Amino acid sequence: MKKSLAILASAALLCSGWASAHGPSRQKVTESVEISSTPEAVWAVVGNFAAPEKWMPAVESTTAQGGTEKGATRELKLKNGGVIKEELKTYDTGKMSFQYKITEVNPKDLPVSNYAATLAVEANPAGGVRVEWNGAFYRSFMNNNPPPEESDEAALKAVTDVYKTSLERLKAVVEQGQ
Repeated sequence: MKKSLAILASAALLCSGWASAHGPSRQKVTESVEISSTPEAVWAVVGNFAAPEKWMPAVESTTAQGGTEKGATRELKLKNGGVIKEELKTYDTGKMSFQYKITEVNPKDLPVSNYAATLAVEANPAGGVRVEWNGAFYRSFMNNNPPPEESDEAALKAVTDVYKTSLERLKAVVEQGQ
């Protein structure tokens, strides 16, 4: 009996070591903003898949193909010189939402991989509009022991910063008519 317990205890210790030696975990970020406007006015800005530079401060310009059809693409030229390529997965004018994924990004520009996100505009029952942006992704360094700039924490911070600054800019653009 003691021998069996010792074997089981050893096996449990070995398995617990394996469990802690894993690669990245899927991360999620959700940010939202309340805007004093109509859903239609907000959707006219945020729903323009081909022109996010109007409300995303990091984006200098966009080259887009395919309109708002599933599979449409856009290439975001960033103000720092980087490029992010994205593909539209769904676009629903009636629900004022769309889903997209990043197909190519340099970790120096955004330290993520397997990134997918949804942007949605909805009327707030108390008045105004609520815009919600949520994304799920892995860090860009897919092996164990990532460098600090490609860690889970770095990926979470980078995406959160993009969402917050972009939603703040969207609010300013819509409310001030910029």
